[in-house]
Amino acid sequence: IMVSHKEFATAGKKPGLQVWRIEKMDLKPVPEALHGSFYTGDAYLLLYTTAAPSYFIHMWIGEECSQDESGAAAVFAMQMDDHLGGGPVQFREVQDNESKIFIGYFKKGIKYQKGGVASGFQHVVTNDANVKRLLHVKGRRAIRATEQDLAWSSFNMGDCFIIDLGQNIYVWYGSKSNRYERLKATELAIDIRDNERRGRGTMHLIDEGEEPAEVIETLGPKPAIAPCGSDDDKVDAGNKKKGSLYMISDASGNMKVSCVAESSPFKQAMLSPEECYIVDNGVDGSIFVWKGPKANPSERKAALSAGVQFIKDKGYATNTKIQVIPAGGEMTLFKQFFCDWKDKDETTGVTKPYTIGRIAKVPQIPFDAATLHTNKTMAAHHGMVDDGKGKVQIWRVEKGAKAPVDPSTYGHFYGGDCYLILYSYNLGGREKHIIYTWQGLKCTQDELTASAYLTVLLDDSMGGSPLQVRVTQGQEPPHLVSLFRGKPMIIHLGGTSSKSGHSETASTRLFHIRQSTSGATRAVEVEASSSNLNSNDVFVLKSPKVLYIWRGTGATDEEMEASKHVVGFLGGTPSQVQEGKEPADFWSALGGKKEYQTSTGLKKMVKPPRLFGCSNKTGTILVEEVPGDFTQSDLATDDVMLLDTWDQIFLWVGKDANDEERKEAPRIAKDYVNTDPSGRKGLPITTIQQGEEPSTFTGWFHAWDPKMWETDPLERIRKRF
Repeated sequence: IMVSHKEFATAGKKPGLQVWRIEKMDLKPVPEALHGSFYTGDAYLLLYTTAAPSYFIHMWIGEECSQDESGAAAVFAMQMDDHLGGGPVQFREVQDNESKIFIGYFKKGIKYQKGGVASGFQHVVTNDANVKRLLHVKGRRAIRATEQDLAWSSFNMGDCFIIDLGQNIYVWYGSKSNRYERLKATELAIDIRDNERRGRGTMHLIDEGEEPAEVIETLGPKPAIAPCGSDDDKVDAGNKKKGSLYMISDASGNMKVSCVAESSPFKQAMLSPEECYIVDNGVDGSIFVWKGPKANPSERKAALSAGVQFIKDKGYATNTKIQVIPAGGEMTLFKQFFCDWKDKDETTGVTKPYTIGRIAKVPQIPFDAATLHTNKTMAAHHGMVDDGKGKVQIWRVEKGAKAPVDPSTYGHFYGGDCYLILYSYNLGGREKHIIYTWQGLKCTQDELTASAYLTVLLDDSMGGSPLQVRVTQGQEPPHLVSLFRGKPMIIHLGGTSSKSGHSETASTRLFHIRQSTSGATRAVEVEASSSNLNSNDVFVLKSPKVLYIWRGTGATDEEMEASKHVVGFLGGTPSQVQEGKEPADFWSALGGKKEYQTSTGLKKMVKPPRLFGCSNKTGTILVEEVPGDFTQSDLATDDVMLLDTWDQIFLWVGKDANDEERKEAPRIAKDYVNTDPSGRKGLPITTIQQGEEPSTFTGWFHAWDPKMWETDPLERIRKRF
C-alpha cells in the first residue's frame, strides 16, 4: 500500500532542497534560512530535486540521535522513495561522515548544534540578540562547524572559531590557522548573519591575542591556549580502493548475498535487471545498493535495510555511507567501478545537457523562455523563494547615494558599479522583500562601503523585514538571475552605466553565454581573445568591423536564443558561425586563432569533472574532493589542486603551496589514476602554475577571471567590515 504523508504533497514539486526533522516520530519542515544547521541529537530527511526532475533522498543521523528516531527516518525515506515512484537515489548520512553530494548542498558549511527535539531545541529563524554559542570551524573543503562549550578550554591555536553573541558575531583566527581556513570560517559567519539573523548582527574579525572586552567578559580571563587541535579528518582520495560485487538473492526474506566478482573493474553486463546488487567499497567507508528495474517490488523496497544488514554482517564501521541507486540513476562514484559503462542515452550527441543523476526514463524539460517561471524549474538551492515574477526595482550606487536605473536596462550589470536590487513578492497574502546588493569586481572602495550602508538604510526604511543578500560579480544565485523575465543576465567586464561616468567600452567585445542546469542564463563579458572560446557554449563577438554569434559544437538552442538579447543591446546585424567554419575576419577580430577549450565533455558530461585539493597542513599529505559545483574560488592558493576531466588530469600549483605539497603532488596524481576502480591508465597529467593557466584548464570554470588573485580574497572580505 502506498503510504502518503501530508509533507509528501510538496515533496519534489520544484527544484531545490527540502529539509525535514524527525519530531515525535513525525516529519516537521525546517525553514530554508536554517538549512545546513543540524542538532546532533536528531535525525533528518532531505530531498534534493533537480530540474530534470531527478531526486536524491538523504537520511541524516546525528551522533546522539535515538534508535527510534533513526528508525523513523529510514521508514520515511522508504515511503518517500515509494511516493516518488522508486526513482530517487537514497543516501544514509552519518554526522561527520557525510557524502560529498550532501556537503555540496551547503557550500558555506554545515553547522552541528548541541541538543535536539528531546531537549526542547527548535528550528526557528530569529533576530535573537540573546544567542550565546561557540562554533569550532574545521575543514578546508568540506566545512563543518560544531558547537562547543563556550569556554577558553574549547579553543586551540590551529583552528578558527565563531563566537556568536547574537548582536555581535566574532570570527576568531587562531595564530597557527592558515589563510584559506580563515577565509572559509569568515564566509560561514557571513552566512549565519545573512540567513539566521536575516542580515542583522555586526561581524568582527579578530586575531588571537586581540580579543575585545565583550569576548573577555563572556569567556572570562584568557588562559594559555592549547597549541593545535587534532588532525583534520584523514580524507580519502575519492577512489582509492577496489570494490567487490555481490548479488542479493532475497532482500525481503532471509537475505543471502553471493559474490559475483572479487575486485573491480566490473563489466556492466554483470548486473541482471531482475536482481539487486551491492558494490562493496566498505574499506573506503561506503557501499552502493543497485536496484534492478525488474527486481521484485519487495526486494527493491528493502534495499536500504539490506545495505544496513550487509554493513553489520561485514563488521564495517557504523558510520559507513550507503547509497541506494535505481537503474538509470547511476552516478559517477558508482559507474567508476565498471570499465565499460554506457548510459542508455549516452549516444544522443553533444547537445544534450547533463543533469546530475538523470533517470534515463525522465525526459529533459525543454527550455521555453516564455514559461520559464510557470514551470518553476529555477533551482531552490540558493534560496529560490519563488518563480521570480514579483516586482523588481534597481538602483546604482552613485556618489554615496541611490540613483534609479532605467527599467529598460534591467538585467545589465557593470563591473565598475554596485547595485541595490529590491525584489518584492507575495507569500500567503503577505508582501515579502529581498534586497540583493550586487558588488562589481572593479568598483571603488567607497562604492563598496556605500552599498553596504545604503542596504541598511533601505532595510530600515522597510521596518527591517527584508532578507539581505550580498552578491559578488560572478557568484550570482539563480534566483537573482531569474528576475529578468526569461532574458539572460548580462554582466559587463568593467565600465559603468552612469551617464556622468560613462566610460568608453572596448572597441572589441566578447560575451560568453552559458545556461546553468537550473535554466538560468548568464552572458558574461570576457577578454576578447580566442583562448576564451569554449566548444560547449555560445559567444557573441563585436568589433568595429564584424558582429558574430559563434556556436560551439556542444552549445544548446537556449544559449543561441539568449544571444539575441546580447546582439539587441550591442546593435547591428549578426552573422552566425558554426565552430570549425570560422572566416578569417572572425579570428583577426580576436587577435588571431589560439588554443581554447574544445572538450565537449562539459555538456555530454556523462562523467562530470572532479576537483581535489592536496594539502599537508596537518603534517601528512591529504587528498580531499571539493563538494558541490566547483568554482575558481575553490582553488586554494596555498595547496596543489587536482582536476580530473576524465580524459586528462591537471595539477594546479598554488603560489603559496609548500615544497612538500609540490613534491608529492605528481606522485598522488599517478596513484590516483593507477588506483582508479574503472581501470583507467596512462592519462596525460598536466602541471600548471597559478597565473599560467591554459584555456584547456580555465574552460572547465565558468567565466574565468585572470585577475582574481591580484588581491587576497580574505583581504577583500576584511575591507567590507
